[in-house]
Amino acid sequence: MSLDSGHTIYMQRCLQLAAYGLGQVAPNPMVGAVLVYHNRIIGEGYHQSFGQAHAEINCLNSVREEDRNYISDSILYVSLEPCCHSGKTPPCTSAILKHQIKKVVIACRDPFALVQGKGIQLLRDAGVEVMEGVLEKEAIELNKRFICFHEQKRPYILLKWAESADGFIGKQNQEIQISNTFSKQLVHQWRSEEDAIWVGYLTAQIDNPRLNVRLTEGKNPIRIVYDRDLSLASDLFLFDRQQTTLHFHTLETKKQDRLYIKPETWLQDILSELYQLGVSSVMIEGGQKLLQQCIDLGFWDEARVFTAHSYIQDGIRAPQLHNHQVVEEKKIMDNMLLVYRRRY
Repeated sequence: MSLDSGHTIYMQRCLQLAAYGLGQVAPNPMVGAVLVYHNRIIGEGYHQSFGQAHAEINCLNSVREEDRNYISDSILYVSLEPCCHSGKTPPCTSAILKHQIKKVVIACRDPFALVQGKGIQLLRDAGVEVMEGVLEKEAIELNKRFICFHEQKRPYILLKWAESADGFIGKQNQEIQISNTFSKQLVHQWRSEEDAIWVGYLTAQIDNPRLNVRLTEGKNPIRIVYDRDLSLASDLFLFDRQQTTLHFHTLETKKQDRLYIKPETWLQDILSELYQLGVSSVMIEGGQKLLQQCIDLGFWDEARVFTAHSYIQDGIRAPQLHNHQVVEEKKIMDNMLLVYRRRY
């Protein structure tokens, strides 16, 4: 096995470990770490929950007593640049230096302003050999939410809808089911993986959705609704206090309310407020007007669209994407799922 292929194999394991943190670590990134001594993994770990130990610490702590003498002569693989600042936990660079590790292999740099190459430079200044860019593309894809949050200064925006074979997502003032049971279960899994879920006024009013996670295990997302004059009925599931709901409005009489936004820039203002609150990803489940406005204004990153075999013939037209590319196509029983990415 060549040295380069060895680096790839161990970094693949880092990414596999990191993915276990999906839906658990935001607004932190998902990170995995592997410690290798003479082509033998002696430790591994990942960031398991926000506020708890980072991947590097869990990796080092996992080393068995009989292998601890090998730590300083091992190579540490990490899917993201080690942090060099104190937050809820001490800096990982300090632990690396404390254990006198001589070589660190990193997939990609951390875009967070307090890190952003500083962790790498600190290690190099201390004499540690640092290799960058191993499976960098895959590492960036894994942490697309975290990277978007810090580079775009807004949450990663995932659009989701289901449409009929003839391009409709529903009927006026009527709730109808388009996607199948298996697709619905997948949507509940997606909800557990994102920080927040957002629906438009009419979707809240007509469908009265719970917007929680019921068909799988996982945490409930923050619920978001834009209700311009606070006219939504108070007995909707959105307001059952079973999970956090952000109820944005434009009422001048409540201008001091943190959820007040300007009507002319309501979409930008909501995204800005979500950024300030540390919401790193949001899934928008409709309705058509909200979805189309996000598309037209360029406030989206990914779209997941189910298409059924059934026909509606008349009703609410599905949103129209533009400036996009298909990145995944999957059949789910009688539904077809297409995943799109926005072209930048």
